[in-house]
Order: sequence, then structure tokens, then C-alpha cells
Amino acid sequence: MTDDILEKLLKQEETLQFQAFNHEIAWKLGIAIKEKADSENKQVAIDITANGQPLFFYAMKGTTPDNIEWMAGKMAVVRQYGHSSFYISQWFKQKNRTEHLGFLHNPRPYAPHGGCFPLIAKNFGRIGTITVSGLPSEQDHQLIVDVLTEFITANK
Repeated sequence: MTDDILEKLLKQEETLQFQAFNHEIAWKLGIAIKEKADSENKQVAIDITANGQPLFFYAMKGTTPDNIEWMAGKMAVVRQYGHSSFYISQWFKQKNRTEHLGFLHNPRPYAPHGGCFPLIAKNFGRIGTITVSGLPSEQDHQLIVDVLTEFITANK
């Protein structure tokens, strides 16, 4: 894997930012993710958290409590490193390191796999996370990116 994927993932974080973010936007974004997953016949659990407060949560039929555990691990990665969990997973792969060697803490609560994206407010920074679990790593990530791209473009 080349630096191209890492650059692409960083570019997503630079461009997929909100002018403003609040409870209502979180609700609409969560519904948009659910509707996109429904339209593609995919079952996922969805979490949107801002400033430490869960603002949206939904577990679609077909998900299990394991998805909640995966989401918690992915969120821990984003909180620790400030980048999407997929970026961190790709960074580890590129450095030929096992996932857990990069963590200074107990590796158990971390899940460096795609599916958690930093919630970023322009001119403010990272304020939370958008997390999906239920698909393969890259697909979890892409679901978030696809919906964010449509959502942010439509709400400029």
C-alpha cells in the first residue's frame, strides 16, 4: 500500500467538515446513514457522539451487541489519534506493524478498523465521532464518507 491511500484519507478529513453542528444535524445525519444502508440492503449499527454526548444511536435488524463493542473500540482509536479509524488501520499496515504495537495503552479497548470518522467542525476542530459497524472495515468507512459527502454538499 502506498502513501496515496493515506493522503486520500487525510483529504477526506480535511474536506468533510461541518460549518456548524448540533443535535438536529446529528439526528438528520444519523437518519441519512440509516437510509443509505437500507437502500443498499446493509445492516449496521450507527453512533454519532459530539462533545462526549451520544446524539444518535441506531442498531438495525441483523446487528448484535458485538457491533456495539466494535464501535467503542473504533471510537477509542479516533479519540486517541484524532484520525479516522480506517486511516490508522492503513497506517499500521503501511508500517508493517501489528495493530497493537502502536498503542501505549492496553490494546483491548482499541479497534483500528474502518468505521469511525472524526466529527469535525470548521474553524473549531474535532468535536466527536461518527461510527458505523456491521460491514467489512473499508465498507463501514466508505458508508460514512459517502453519506457525509452527500450530506455536507446538500447543506452548504
